[in-house]
Amino acid sequence: MSKFEVERERVVNNLIASGILKTPSVIRSMRLVPREEFVSAGMKSHAYIDSPLPIGSGQTISAPHMCAIMNEALRLEVGHRVLEIGAGSGYHAALVAEIVAPSNVNSKKWGHVYTVEIIPTLAFSAEKNLEKTGYRDRVTIINSDGSKGYPEKAPYDRIFVTAAAPDVPQPLIEQLKPGGILTIPVGGPYMYQELLLIEKSATGKVTTKSICSVAFVLLRGKYGWKDV
Repeated sequence: MSKFEVERERVVNNLIASGILKTPSVIRSMRLVPREEFVSAGMKSHAYIDSPLPIGSGQTISAPHMCAIMNEALRLEVGHRVLEIGAGSGYHAALVAEIVAPSNVNSKKWGHVYTVEIIPTLAFSAEKNLEKTGYRDRVTIINSDGSKGYPEKAPYDRIFVTAAAPDVPQPLIEQLKPGGILTIPVGGPYMYQELLLIEKSATGKVTTKSICSVAFVLLRGKYGWKDV
């Protein structure tokens, strides 16, 4: 095993031991996706510190434990159509793609991840990162205002947001399938943020509960934070 593979296995085992990682498909994705390929060259030696890392433009790649918490909460399945708001480096999209479109399953059964990034330079680098790690065929990157979702491919089985919003954007609720799940951090820059789990029933009823306290960068765009 390479140095990075050893470090990745250590992080995964720690997350399993702490009870954060539970589901085999989520564990498998964390073991397979190389986080070191989604950070800047100068940060590679820090790739498996369980912490957010800067990726430029004032943004960060989420800590492995936060990706694990969100992916466990989403209850992802092979074949799901998923929307991510905030591509960042592309790492979280790759993790989800390895669950909904796993490399060991016939591609005819694959789902797909659509990820929207408002910052052009990050959208470009995410696409490059996904290309070099073999996930470009399972992830579509869109440079746009993610707070409005991506209605072109709606509805989605799952939606997850990787930046804190002032409130839950209504377009994301509308683009979620009946029976779907949405995870989103809500809160401001100098105040308490909560990671929310939102479920839409088969009849369209929406329920919300808090998963945990979090600290994310801020969501930008029409339904995001402005002038903060």
